[in-house]
Amino acid sequence: MYTVHEVAKLAHTTVKTLHHYHKIGLLIPEQTTEASYRLYGKKDLERLQQSLFYKELDFPLKEIKKLLDREIDREDTLIQQKYLLEQKVERFKELIKTINSSIKNAKEGVDLDIKTMFKGFETEDEWQEALKDQNEHLKKQ
Repeated sequence: MYTVHEVAKLAHTTVKTLHHYHKIGLLIPEQTTEASYRLYGKKDLERLQQSLFYKELDFPLKEIKKLLDREIDREDTLIQQKYLLEQKVERFKELIKTINSSIKNAKEGVDLDIKTMFKGFETEDEWQEALKDQNEHLKKQ
């Protein structure tokens, strides 16, 4: 069992965040002592990990709670989250290339062509569609 302070440190989050997750029902500690100390078990840590993955994928906390409250296959969910995170990484790589081109052209005093100027932004729609698909997939489970 882990205390709220230990979990906060392990998960690189804050005690305040964990208290908020408890308050909204997203992460209920396995035990609460007579002195009102929250104690978290392995299942709680797994749920927190999945919550943090969804949070990184820009899912709202209410939606994360709904998804995790269902009986879902942990491995399948992790595979889906990995796929979405990989897509996000690729999108950021493309945006970094666009920034680098913009910096280079600014230094050289050359105008960036319009198509290159907005390269990488077109994937925002694809990203939102992938999130929607992930959400629908999980709702079916």
